[in-house]
Amino acid sequence: MNRNQNILIVLVLLFSAGIIRAETPEDIFNRGNEMYRAGKYQESVKEYERILNEGYTSAELYYNLGNAYYRNRQPARAILSYERAARLEPNDPDINHNLRLVYLKTVDRIEPVPEMFFIQWMRAAGSLISPSTIKFLFILSWILLFGSLVVIYFVLQPDIMRISRIVFFVSFVSVFIWAIMLGIQTFQETTKDKAVITAQVVTAKSSPDVNSLDAFVIHEGIKVKLDDSVANWVKITLADGKVGWIPADQCERI
Repeated sequence: MNRNQNILIVLVLLFSAGIIRAETPEDIFNRGNEMYRAGKYQESVKEYERILNEGYTSAELYYNLGNAYYRNRQPARAILSYERAARLEPNDPDINHNLRLVYLKTVDRIEPVPEMFFIQWMRAAGSLISPSTIKFLFILSWILLFGSLVVIYFVLQPDIMRISRIVFFVSFVSVFIWAIMLGIQTFQETTKDKAVITAQVVTAKSSPDVNSLDAFVIHEGIKVKLDDSVANWVKITLADGKVGWIPADQCERI
């Protein structure tokens, strides 16, 4: 038996005994947490990014990555990570708190286009209820609406008709409310193509051409909507409605 065969046998025995084993994402995640607690923020970033590169994602992972980036003084990367965490867990108070906190570190203060008050209310209420729940309530309201209508026309007892009219009115209003919430959530789903500016300073152009007129200047950490792309340029829209073209490598999709 030669030396190579001996090494092979030892390795097989070690694997079978569990002494040598492949690292799990949980092992890497825990090591990243240890690095973070030790103040080694760049090292913790590498560990969390390693998990993402292996195809694993979670709100907690993005949240911890955002914390590490923030401590490492990389606000744009922190915002990007928190936004990805918020997309997975939109109602998590810790994620939303840290996201608001790090946005205060950005240079630009862009006022969004004002919405009607009832749209703001519906959007806020819709964020507290899952889409599946809203769909269920919408269908239930329709069933009650038509059911009460049938009772009104075919049941002639006064007490039952009185109750049916109340149910009809309540279900009619409910259908209207749930339909608006479904519309808002559907619109949000179709406009999720958002990105975060990762370059420190970006000069947006009026067209996808480096020689075109300057449209506006923004700084890292700003969230934008992606509208179109041409070659290595992307068309962005700011919260206040401004539109411009920037090189694709100056932002990263959420």
